[in-house]
Amino acid sequence: GTSRQIPQTIIIGVRKGGTRALLEMLDIHPNIVVAATEVHFFDWDENYVKGIDWYRSLMPFSYGNQITIEKTPGYFTSPQAPERIHDMNSSIKLLLILRDPTERVISDYTQVYYNRVESHKPVQLFEDVVIKNGALNTKYKAIQRSLYDVHMEKWLKHFSLDQIHIVDGNTLIKDPLPELQKVERFLNLPSRIMSSNFYFNQTKGFYCIRSDGRERCLHESKGRPHPLVNNTVLEQLYSYFREHNAKFYRMVNHSFDWH
Repeated sequence: GTSRQIPQTIIIGVRKGGTRALLEMLDIHPNIVVAATEVHFFDWDENYVKGIDWYRSLMPFSYGNQITIEKTPGYFTSPQAPERIHDMNSSIKLLLILRDPTERVISDYTQVYYNRVESHKPVQLFEDVVIKNGALNTKYKAIQRSLYDVHMEKWLKHFSLDQIHIVDGNTLIKDPLPELQKVERFLNLPSRIMSSNFYFNQTKGFYCIRSDGRERCLHESKGRPHPLVNNTVLEQLYSYFREHNAKFYRMVNHSFDWH
């Protein structure tokens, strides 16, 4: 009695915002099934041309009462993704998880840094990447990805605000349950995720998941220590994002506790 369904909900981003944590925590819910990998269907042309049946073939089997969810963090910043998703299903529900944009930049850098170290490639200090000729390097991709207002504008051309639920990534890591309960309500699902599904792992410094008699933590690449960033550089980043954040708050009728 199961079949593969096109997702009724997509986690559209943001990269280094907590998309993996959100997906794995939602996977606790008996009415949710999740795609195992990031599909990159709507943001990579070489995948999009393979068509909707190819996309469906990558989804897990589900029962009629279950919602299928996939997550690809690259969708949020992709110029093509909003229109393509709208063409597939104009009434789809979207989940967007965001965190403080400066923290997100540092986390983005950290991921690239470790990937380069593991591949024995040369690395640069955070300050050398973010500052060019004494000024903020606003062309740095990680900074561009944190301009939430710029990207949100594209989504709001195709979807109404009540179709996009924003998850606070900073809160999800510190206290997951209230954020997940909001998602349950947004998706019109019965309340099934409970505080007993989480336990704080002192070694890792974040919450891990307990469900179906199993305990699991996010991959070891999550929660890596961030570099200590020069205060002057931090202030430059805070200052640069301040106006963009204010614009974003107005767009979504909600304020976040960001610098």
